Order: sequence, then C-alpha cells, then structure tokens
Amino acid sequence: MFFELNEQQKAFQKRVREIYEREVSPFVEENERKETFPVQLFRILGAEHLLCLRCPKEYGGPGLDKISECISTEELNRICAGIGSGVMVQSGLATDPILHYGSEELKQKYLPSAARGEKIGAFALTEPDAGSDASGIRTTATRQENGYRLNGSKTFITNGTICDFVTVAAYTDPAKRGTGINLFVVEREDLGFSVIKKLKKLGNHSADTAELAFDDCDVPKERMLGEQEGGGLRQLEGTLKSGRLTYGARSTGVGQAAFDALRSYIKSTSRDGQSLARSQAIRFTMAEMATSLEAMRYMTYRGAWLFDQGLASMKDASIVKLFCTESLQKIVQKAMAIQKNIGLMMENPIQRFLRDARLFKIPEGTSEIQHLVIARELGL
Repeated sequence: MFFELNEQQKAFQKRVREIYEREVSPFVEENERKETFPVQLFRILGAEHLLCLRCPKEYGGPGLDKISECISTEELNRICAGIGSGVMVQSGLATDPILHYGSEELKQKYLPSAARGEKIGAFALTEPDAGSDASGIRTTATRQENGYRLNGSKTFITNGTICDFVTVAAYTDPAKRGTGINLFVVEREDLGFSVIKKLKKLGNHSADTAELAFDDCDVPKERMLGEQEGGGLRQLEGTLKSGRLTYGARSTGVGQAAFDALRSYIKSTSRDGQSLARSQAIRFTMAEMATSLEAMRYMTYRGAWLFDQGLASMKDASIVKLFCTESLQKIVQKAMAIQKNIGLMMENPIQRFLRDARLFKIPEGTSEIQHLVIARELGL
C-alpha cells in the first residue's frame, strides 16, 4: 500500500511548490480584491506542463498519475484556493469527460489547447433547481437533423465568463431520469450560448463564477460525448469520483496554509507579557491541528493511490471529501479563534482561508450527500 512519496514525486512536489510561489503568489492579493481570475496564468502554467496533469502525452498533457495531481493541487491551494478552483476545473471537470468519453476528433480538438492553456474550459452541471442531485437537472438537448438543440440554464459555473468551451450536462431523454443524460461540448461562439451574469461570492474571490444560459443553442452531433444517447450519469459519476479526491488535496492545502500562518503568528506574539507559544492551551490546539492535517493528507493520498490502481470506489472518494472538508472547517475556525480580532482584518490571510474553506463543503456533492453515499455503500 502507498505510504510515502517516491523520489520522483518528491522532486515534483518541490518543483511545483517553487513554481506556484514564483508565478501564482504575485497575483493573489490583486485578483482577490478585484474578484477576477488572472487568465494569463493558464498559459504560464501550461508552459510549465502543470495543466491537465493526467492527460496523456499524445493529447498534450504530461501523463502523470492521480497522486501527482493531488500534490499539485495541495501546493496550489496552499497559495490561493480561488485560483486553484479555476485550474482544477480546467484540468479535471472540463476536460476529463472529453478524455475518457470523447471521440478521437474531440480529444485532438480540445485537450492539447487546454493543456497548453490556450483554451479555457468550464463544466456546467449545477442548475438553479439541481445541485448535488445530478439527475434533477432540467436542461434538455433535443435531437435535430445535424445535432442537438440545448435549452436551459446553469449556475455556479467556475470559469464561466472566461471559458472558450464548456462541457454541459443535458437530458436527451427527460423521461429516463438520470440515465437519459448526455454530455456535450459547447463553444463560446455557438449561437444561443450566453453568460447571464458573473456571480459574487463569500469566498474564492479569484475564481471566476457565472450563470450561463442555453437558448436554442445548436450543437453538432459530433460534440456529444459517447457513442449513443444516455449514459451521461455514469460519465458524471466517474468525473465526480476524481473530483472528490481532489477536494481532499484542496482542503489539505488550505489547512496547511492556515496552520503555517497561525504558527508564525503564535511564535511572534505575546499576551500579558507571555509568548503565545508557551500557552499550553494553544500548544495543544496546534498539536490537534497538526494531527488533523496528517490524517487529511494520508487519506487524500491513499485515495489517490487507490484511484491510480483502479480500486477507488465512490465510498472511498466520498470519505476523503467528507473527512477533509469537515476537518478543514475546524482548523480555520480554531485559527480564527486564537487570532481573535486580528484574524478578521482583510490584510490577514486567516479571514480568506475561513471564507474559502466554507465553500469546500458544497461542490462535488455537499457533506450531506457524502453521508448518504457512504451510508448507501455500507448497505444502509
């Protein structure tokens, strides 16, 4: 069983940490303040071969494993969760379905340019009335002579206003709840596709998030993923399994950032003439936080190892997401409690970590949905 990074993975970890510190850190403050994603980062990271990490070399990616993807995700989210969100969608949700279920023509058309950061992808599943229950979506894809006509709306779509293409879930047969879903690739220039508005959020400010509309949006039949109608829910489950493991890495990265910032604060701060580092209560709290981070990291990389072996179940992925996202809440809340009013100041990163962390309980299935998935697979 996987317990330790090998030398190649350790070298990769060191490399990505240095790149993200150098290339991503300078964008954080300004883009968090402006609530924009630094789109130039896509080409920068593409040139460093840090997009679409699991995409094979024949389609422009570096062809790495899930463990390496989690290493990269943890290090990037340690710098900024908002920017990490945009990169995660580009490298996973938007392109994974194309890689696994798209035709050779679609793979050649979209994957190399996405891996280079020349084209930006988005993934559109969530709707105003359907979130964690993917089978509850209402967007439809009606068969036409040369393709399909999409009608519906999507919301909370990361990269929504900046994307060049979006992978969209829609019903080709609404009478078949869940099984009648297909995935389609919609391009920005397609008539009938529009961005309704950009959304303002509590956290992840530098993640571009939007509401999208499809009004008689005609899509060629060649841009449907899969060889036949139906089966999209199974495709979604495979994508979500990977994404839930990624959220373990995201949570670990933000948790590590909060821990590091708090440790620096404790070592440099005194109250009532005594260093906070000598307070037994604070030392115990830090020990508990460190323990949680080790458990989060182990669970994430164990899940990634199982994924690479083809052994990860949806229960495994849901356990990782549930444990890591919920543990993160405790870490950032304790960090805020120790810093008190100082932690509320906008120049203090702790308030950003707290706001960013709250989001993690929702995407890729809420914590409540993870409980249901785990219970179901326990036979309950």
